[in-house]
Amino acid sequence: MISMSSDFDPVRMNGSSNSGSPGGSQPGDGDGTGFDLATETRIKTKKPSLYRVLLLNDDYTPMEFVVFILERFFNRSREQATRIMLHVHQKGVGLCGVYTYEVAETKVAQVLDLARRHEHPLQCVMEKED
Repeated sequence: MISMSSDFDPVRMNGSSNSGSPGGSQPGDGDGTGFDLATETRIKTKKPSLYRVLLLNDDYTPMEFVVFILERFFNRSREQATRIMLHVHQKGVGLCGVYTYEVAETKVAQVLDLARRHEHPLQCVMEKED
């Protein structure tokens, strides 16, 4: 059996005591119970801004290379990548995906790096989504 010392007081461990006042009211408790109400401040987090990653058309980058870029860096299927590539070819610009700033920035850098290594003038940009 565990013995408790005489100075053990579970009420005091909760930060309050009933000694002294007949009604149990302590300074600062406000409701007369001897217990303070714990409040939690909730911080509202806002969603991160999103950025569109766009491919720009040029007359020199092979269409198959653009399809490869879309498959590799944007996880598009062959059919999706081909559809996006044709849109870029016909309209001049095509949406690769929408990402947070850091992810979009990384994807743009990866595309530009691979295009430069293969000596293609392919342009990839990001713009903030409205």
